Amino acid sequence: MTESRRVAPDPGFVLQYRQGTPTSKIAATAGVAETTVRYHLQIAAKADPGIRDEHKAALTPAPRKSAAGLRNLADVLAFHEAHGRLPVSHGKTARERALAAWLANRRRQAAEGTLSPAYRDSLGVIPGWDKPSTRKAEDGKRWHQRLEELHRIMAAGGDWPRHQKTDDQVERTLGVWLHGQRIDYRAGRLDPAKEQKLNILLPGWREGRGHRGGRRRTHSRP
Repeated sequence: MTESRRVAPDPGFVLQYRQGTPTSKIAATAGVAETTVRYHLQIAAKADPGIRDEHKAALTPAPRKSAAGLRNLADVLAFHEAHGRLPVSHGKTARERALAAWLANRRRQAAEGTLSPAYRDSLGVIPGWDKPSTRKAEDGKRWHQRLEELHRIMAAGGDWPRHQKTDDQVERTLGVWLHGQRIDYRAGRLDPAKEQKLNILLPGWREGRGHRGGRRRTHSRP
């Protein structure tokens, strides 16, 4: 069944607009395009130009830009420039996690239409900054891929991979990954579920070389 045609201007759209609701939110609530809402409001404004002033007066004041907020903004932009990604809530440093929390609040404000224009314009240079991050899922998938790769190598009689002093890119990649797991374990940051998988698939992973009887075959792929 097709949706019945709305009579313009729609009273519900006009009422919400008078109450300070952003057109994007009115459209999302009604399940229509934002251009449809704007069309209705243009007609309403011709009959009563005062609705524009009512809307502005009812708007929730934009959050003030504090010195801390501007510093966070600068740090987010610098982080993206340096790492090619945005901060994530599961980042290894406290500062990255704090920036991720700050950014999550800015995403929420953007969705509600209350984000400060200064923040919106500055963050707008990063494509998709206001979309939920998929990096956590991607990192999880990559972690399991590394685990399976190293498990196959060790099961075939290979040695623990080195993260330094090797020209074998496969060995170096796995070595850096394993070194990171050991660091996280010693620092108490390793997820218990990951630790359990490491214990099952890679017995002795905490100690590495020197505990399994010397050098064995290289890590080149078949």
